[in-house]
Amino acid sequence: MSTSTHQNLDTTFAALADPTRRAILTMLLEDDMAVTDVAEPFEMSLAAISKHLSILSKAGLIAQEKRGRVKWCKLEPDAMKNASVWMQGFGQFEPVHLDAFERFLEHEFDGPSDA
Repeated sequence: MSTSTHQNLDTTFAALADPTRRAILTMLLEDDMAVTDVAEPFEMSLAAISKHLSILSKAGLIAQEKRGRVKWCKLEPDAMKNASVWMQGFGQFEPVHLDAFERFLEHEFDGPSDA
């Protein structure tokens, strides 16, 4: 994986680390929204929401555009593609069953018990 891909993943995951930003992304799954509508459900200033939107925008997760006098936000559909592909790489491993693993270790290191 290239350095720029790693940096993009770092930026994406850093943006996703905040619960407010994840909530904003979830809201934008439904439709484009005006910045004031994005801010409405949160108990924080419009300036604070704008900072969150700026981080999401810099990460490429959303786009912001002016429509008339209103600033709108929209989800970028392919924005999480690299992160998704990276995470799917971990899906190839079977989940570890700890009880079975423990029995295996007991058998390997203690030998079969006759008790």
